[in-house]
Amino acid sequence: MDLGLSDKVALVTAASKGLGKAAALQFAREGARVAMCARSETIDSAAAEITEETGAEVLAIRADVTKQDDIDAFVQATLGKFGQIDVLILNAGGPPPGTFLSLNVDDWQAAVELTLMSAVRLCYAVVPHMVERGSGSIVAVESVSVKQPVDGLLLSNSIRMSVIGMLKTMANELGPQGIRINSVNPAWTHTGRVDQLMQARAEAAGTTPEEEGVKVTTAVPLGRMGTVEEFGRTVAWLASPAASFVHGHALLFDGGAAKAAL
Repeated sequence: MDLGLSDKVALVTAASKGLGKAAALQFAREGARVAMCARSETIDSAAAEITEETGAEVLAIRADVTKQDDIDAFVQATLGKFGQIDVLILNAGGPPPGTFLSLNVDDWQAAVELTLMSAVRLCYAVVPHMVERGSGSIVAVESVSVKQPVDGLLLSNSIRMSVIGMLKTMANELGPQGIRINSVNPAWTHTGRVDQLMQARAEAAGTTPEEEGVKVTTAVPLGRMGTVEEFGRTVAWLASPAASFVHGHALLFDGGAAKAAL
């Protein structure tokens, strides 16, 4: 299927590794031009890998999505190089785990800045441009926790719901102006970070990473984690003209794990 992304411009944040990099790579594979950012200098090597594999035109910028100046500089650099932004992928590292009594007010504030306010600031930086052009597609990378809380992830469970509320309201407001807004909400997906988590769990439990992986997928009807390749394809489709009537939707990427009523 042709997703209609050829020569579109996709801006992807937190894209040096994991889910963000997978999304950036898939946009490049589909013929889009890609602007990608991350706090670390590894964003440059990630962009080089994507260019080498796909031949796509890629802009790599070091930027922290919790800082307004960094966001503004990234967006302006993208517009300066490509002249337009067709797709905005809202992505940021998740807040730390913890239960209510193990966390404090400062933890909450930091999580709000990372998870909610990064999305708010990025939308303020990009949406006026999309409104002026009369088109655009925004996809936020959130979590299955917006449908079914995950034990030990109080901050994620709470604050990601705020992002979803913002996006659904924006969908009502901006849909008539040609801007589609959706989210994709992954459960366990096989990234390098997940490998580290499984190794840490195995060391604590005296098991193996493979055994720990089985434990976290027992509730998944498909019986496994998602792959980053599957995730990238899902995000690219959802953001693309191929999904032109999908709007205001919180799409689960979880192999059927969430059992809460939708």
